[in-house]
Amino acid sequence: MIMRFLYGLILLFLGFSAQAQQNWQGKFEQLGSELPTPNSYRNSAGAPGENYWQQQADYDIEVDLNDETQMITGKETITYHNNSPEVLRYLWLQLDQNKLMPGNMTDKTSNNVLRDSVPAKFLAEALGGYGYEYEGGYNIKSVKDAATGKDLPHTINYTMMRVDLPAPLKKGETYKFSVEWSYREYDRMKFDERGGYEYYPDDDNRVYTCAQWFPRMCVFDDYEGWQNKQFLGRGEYALTFGNYKVKITVPSDFIVGATGWLQNPQEVLTKEQQERFARAQKTFEKPVFIVTEAEAKKNEKSRSKKKSTWIYQADNVRDVAFAASRKFIWDAMAVKVGDKTPLAQSLYPKEGNPLWEKESTKAIKNTLEVYSSRTFEYPYPTAYSVHTADQGMEYPMICFNYGRPDKSGYYSQRVLEGMVGVIVHEVGHNFFPMIVNSDERQWTWMDEGLNTFLEHETIRTRYEGFDDTSGTPRGIIPFMKGDKNIMRPIMAQSDNQATSFGPNGYTKPSAALVLLRETILGNEIFDKAFKEYAERWAFKQPKPADFFRTMEDASGTDLDWFWRGWFYTTDNVDVTLDDVRWFQMKEEQMDPEKKNVTVKQGDLTSQNNGGKADDFSNGPQPLTVENTPEDSYRDFRSRINDNAVKQSLKGKNLYELTLKNTGGLISPVIIEWTYKDGSKEIERIPAEIWRLNEKEVKKVFVKEKEVTNVVIDPNRETADINTSDNVFPKRTSGSKFDKLRQSNK
Repeated sequence: MIMRFLYGLILLFLGFSAQAQQNWQGKFEQLGSELPTPNSYRNSAGAPGENYWQQQADYDIEVDLNDETQMITGKETITYHNNSPEVLRYLWLQLDQNKLMPGNMTDKTSNNVLRDSVPAKFLAEALGGYGYEYEGGYNIKSVKDAATGKDLPHTINYTMMRVDLPAPLKKGETYKFSVEWSYREYDRMKFDERGGYEYYPDDDNRVYTCAQWFPRMCVFDDYEGWQNKQFLGRGEYALTFGNYKVKITVPSDFIVGATGWLQNPQEVLTKEQQERFARAQKTFEKPVFIVTEAEAKKNEKSRSKKKSTWIYQADNVRDVAFAASRKFIWDAMAVKVGDKTPLAQSLYPKEGNPLWEKESTKAIKNTLEVYSSRTFEYPYPTAYSVHTADQGMEYPMICFNYGRPDKSGYYSQRVLEGMVGVIVHEVGHNFFPMIVNSDERQWTWMDEGLNTFLEHETIRTRYEGFDDTSGTPRGIIPFMKGDKNIMRPIMAQSDNQATSFGPNGYTKPSAALVLLRETILGNEIFDKAFKEYAERWAFKQPKPADFFRTMEDASGTDLDWFWRGWFYTTDNVDVTLDDVRWFQMKEEQMDPEKKNVTVKQGDLTSQNNGGKADDFSNGPQPLTVENTPEDSYRDFRSRINDNAVKQSLKGKNLYELTLKNTGGLISPVIIEWTYKDGSKEIERIPAEIWRLNEKEVKKVFVKEKEVTNVVIDPNRETADINTSDNVFPKRTSGSKFDKLRQSNK
């Protein structure tokens, strides 16, 4: 029985099987060896395994910021917990400031070009230091055993430092050591880096946004051991969770914001500021000003010679950043997230107003609420948004964001949307990767792409009238149309991408997730699966396979074809509606003696067009429905009622669609049918329609009503790069003049 059935299938597909085999590229095969083998650390469902482990690094840091010299001087004691099954003989730390040291690897490996005339900015990398008199990098003063005070052997390799241990560190043991260091903070308006300061010449002040400012532990994990890939500037950070106590010493007229919760407000705030700070923690309607604009303007003129130390405690975080300036206006309000009330706080100079006092803290609130509903309730006690001129950068509980009115206070809708968008994005990074702690140096998309997707959802649901096409299938089309010779897939490592970095890190993975949610899985199934991933990997370190497997496991859907196409290739979606053929079953009228048969049939519409029709104007082709032959599908003959089939097709319209996958990226097929009575119908065909032939498929649809128009992907859901060939009847392209006239209507 099985053999006869298979023989029938062979006959059925004989017409195209040879071509299908010739063009087969395995687009529907399982990812298989592309993903690591599941084990007891990371299981086959995409969840942490029963033996999952991760390291912990606790920090006790004291840092002094000198506003006159811009020197940062610090000392830290690190308690490293070896939770791995391995014995460690040395530790690796990240020295990210060494990206700006003389002779750094970034400058050495950058590509440059000379022509007869070259703008200075294009030669900045060749000069090293961007042509400014600045000597960056850490000055490591000492590395010592915390218990004995003895120096520890250490070796600096560009942006990495190896520290040799006095004795092997076994499973379950901890080791405590100290590092003293210093460096001169840089002018961020001259160096395109993540930290630094902005100088305001009008009032001779600076706003410091201090990031990557202390030596930090590298990640050691079950996936690759030490993650000590050099910091070249693009791939961001792989970091270990821990508990931090940080003492930040600044001039006494400075306001500070940092990762963590302020431990000593009574020592650094006035009584009035303390009262406002306490009131803000209980206010949900609108922000409370802890430092007003008038007070900040007055403070700009101060030049205190005294010092104050702001103390912050942050538990279970992967990093610490801080901002400091005497220019800061400070407002805050509480946000209700489940049974928690984190404090949304904004710090900004007067140059940010009136935009910042209206929108910054509100954007924090919207972000925490939307992201919490889609992932997990925001667990930290606060979230800061700090204003800078041209930056968007994220750290646990604090981020630095651009969006500045002109000097008169005017700002356009574009500036407003850009400022709100960047705040939502950077605050959203608290969830990815600050809590769902992916390796940014390897896979930018795991934090930037997932975060861009949720940024889009926040803008879509909370900011009516804002442009929300970025990070959607429609928005990614211009990139997908680009030159594949210079593209890289999403899964390419951050530092190895040139023109593809931004789209591959941010908007293409977001567009893929929008497509997955709205078109492939549906909102309910997707949202449950995405939330499952976030909850499984909160405060843990997921890898790409963990995301892929969890989304499949929690949605009950095999998505290997989707990950393979969108994440591992540079293919694009370009589905062509190559042909539509219209049929109606013949109506047979026989004389009583059955000697003469007359058949009512329409004209063939495709005789003069290579077998293809131009439109529906000539009516349907006749379709003869014969009785099933006795020698075909013999075992199923008794199951088929030929007369019932004929009766059910009587008066129906049959449409055979020929679809071609021109772009190579497998896609669902969304069909809009327009009927003669003016009504429309949307029909959705899963991507599995391509599983037997990746290049071309034919499918027959039975309709009660006559069709006048067929459109593939009518709402631009699939990122199809060429919709001009998605329509039947075919449309003439027209002259350039006609197109220009049409566009101006």
